[in-house]
Amino acid sequence: MTTTMPEVRESAPPSGKPVRVKRGGGGVMSSTGLYIATGVATFLFLVPFYLLVRNALSTDAEITGENWKFFPTDIQWGNIGELFSDETVPFAQSLWNSAVVATLHTVGVLLVCSLAGYGLARIPYKHANKVFYAVLGTLMVPTAVTFVPSFVLVSSLGWVDTYRGLIIPGLFSGFTCFLFRQYFLGFPKELEEAARVDGLGYWGAYWRIVVPNSLNFFAAMATITFIQGWNSFLWPLVIGQDPGSWTVQVALSNYMTNQTVVFHMIFMATAFSILPLVFVFLFLQRWLVQGIAQTGIKG
Repeated sequence: MTTTMPEVRESAPPSGKPVRVKRGGGGVMSSTGLYIATGVATFLFLVPFYLLVRNALSTDAEITGENWKFFPTDIQWGNIGELFSDETVPFAQSLWNSAVVATLHTVGVLLVCSLAGYGLARIPYKHANKVFYAVLGTLMVPTAVTFVPSFVLVSSLGWVDTYRGLIIPGLFSGFTCFLFRQYFLGFPKELEEAARVDGLGYWGAYWRIVVPNSLNFFAAMATITFIQGWNSFLWPLVIGQDPGSWTVQVALSNYMTNQTVVFHMIFMATAFSILPLVFVFLFLQRWLVQGIAQTGIKG
């Protein structure tokens, strides 16, 4: 008894066009290439941190010597004590000053710029576009143009060597205001209309509806603003003339002068100065990516 196999015929698609079968190829190679690229990028990213830690725990002779060692033979843990016991550079106080300035600067910028952005995006006003263009115009003004007038104003108010002089002049950012406006333009109006039905005004809708539903974006802006405030150098250098009001960036600059360069202290101070930024970025990196994606800016 013989069994005949049924004949299988290929039927043409309804459109009459030939069917193209895509064959996957190079899957293993593409994955391998991706892993190699990721490994190389990770290595390049970690090299500066390795050099920072290695030099921070070395002597100046080992840092500048011709014979390079992967890690110092005798680890100089005493560099940490030397950093915080140096009376000429109050590094512990500078860390505290930077933490206070960066935190208050971040809170102030978020409050002022979010309110300005919400007003430009939601409150109907016939001159709203003109105000918005004026805000954008501030982005085209070089910082050097406003630096001297700002210092004269702060000095006349007696805010030199104070937190007020370090924080208040930078509470408004045209770029941050622009980002908030772009975000609020895409915020669902239905939520705010429901709030107005319940009797809330613009302030109530902003505080009770918009802010709680925009925490991702606020966290992203907080991360960017905190890093900017922590890394600020020129303005704190001019305003903080007394060593007790130095920020961490100003304190770092005092280890490199025209007469001497203390290499191991520079690297040790830098290692401690970046720790807060690393913790902030690792904690808020997820919200940072999501928040930037919600601004409406592409490319």
